[in-house]
Amino acid sequence: MTEILEPNAQGLRSAAAILGRGGLVALPTETVYGLAGDATNDSAVAAIYQAKGRPSFNPLIVHVADASVAEGLVTVSPMAQRLADAFWPGPLTLVLPLRPDAGVSPLVTAGLSTLAVRVPEHPVAQGLLQVFGGGLAAPSANPSGRVSAVTADHVMTGLAGRIDAVLDGGPCRVGVESTIVGFDGDRAVILREGGVPAEALAEVLGHDPDRRKEAGAITAPGQLASHYAPGGAVRINATKAQPGEVFVGFGPMECDLNLSETGDLAEAAANLFRHFHQLDAEGAARIAVAPVPEQGLGRAINDRLRRAAAPRDS
Repeated sequence: MTEILEPNAQGLRSAAAILGRGGLVALPTETVYGLAGDATNDSAVAAIYQAKGRPSFNPLIVHVADASVAEGLVTVSPMAQRLADAFWPGPLTLVLPLRPDAGVSPLVTAGLSTLAVRVPEHPVAQGLLQVFGGGLAAPSANPSGRVSAVTADHVMTGLAGRIDAVLDGGPCRVGVESTIVGFDGDRAVILREGGVPAEALAEVLGHDPDRRKEAGAITAPGQLASHYAPGGAVRINATKAQPGEVFVGFGPMECDLNLSETGDLAEAAANLFRHFHQLDAEGAARIAVAPVPEQGLGRAINDRLRRAAAPRDS
């Protein structure tokens, strides 16, 4: 049975105890719910992959309480430090060289010499990290390839019976995963679009960040071609619904569900996975989604939509 824990002192202690004995706890972050396990425990990390049905070549993000903990796991360059100072705690993940003495399970990095690290800002995630006292490997708390969970109920729908507990911190504010940034020499590279827009990164960096080529090898979480998918087939950049489709709109228009009637990208990001979960619950077989501007958080939304619409293995 999967236990629901309240976001109070007792719930945090119970969650930390479960994690300490190698169990799995779904926890809220400002982006989406994460499926957490002790990042130093091989068995716990293996259990994350098993519970999600996640490919073992797809690395995990380690969540830590603050930048000082991250510095014990990775080598932080001056450029990375500027981004950490600007956006931690928050929806930014940095991929940096793994320290030889980090003690992180090799399953976390999927054989890479780098580690993805993040300092979440959600008070419940912060509370758990403080009580637990170490790093937590935590990919999104959903079956691999499916829609990320933005409420505790979404976690239960996908993972009940596969994990030990869910720490219920309410709905996630951002609604899409963290932006992942890696580094190539003196250039920052966006490895996955997310909750920190490229424009905000550019202000801190003093230059526009580069972007990963989609055909490249997997270097960070969230890079699989087919990912974040609801049960129904998804068609994107649709101007109207075809027969048998549910139409998800953006901006003022006639539709079945709207990401944001006012065209607000932050609201659209928060609603994207929530709407997909609703359509799954309603058994929608075909989904059409209106165009979303390719700017700011729209880049992250469109990234998720393209992966949701990509051909699937099954």
